[in-house]
Amino acid sequence: MNLSIVNANPWFILLGAGLLEIVWAIAMKASDGYTRWGYTALTVVAAGLSFWLLGLSLKSLPVGTAYAVWTGVGAVGATILGIALLGEPATPARLACIALIVVGILGLKLTT
Repeated sequence: MNLSIVNANPWFILLGAGLLEIVWAIAMKASDGYTRWGYTALTVVAAGLSFWLLGLSLKSLPVGTAYAVWTGVGAVGATILGIALLGEPATPARLACIALIVVGILGLKLTT
């Protein structure tokens, strides 16, 4: 049995890329303008891995779909963590917009 990531389902690879986008976005915020070296390093590593996984997913998925899902997962996740961990506002309008992004991600998955 071959467990190589290259042979994995491209949607799982893309999900991993999106989750790493959340990591680097939150780490970038925590780096305080790249003055906290541990968070800066985490930002660079997570961003590099995220781009690499996005590139792998593009071997099988359309570029527009993959890019939209990648950025959507990152935006939704970073917003939710910003609300939960950083005290960012959770206004009804903001939550509705995040819900629309989730609907768009699901729609792209179902139509690709």
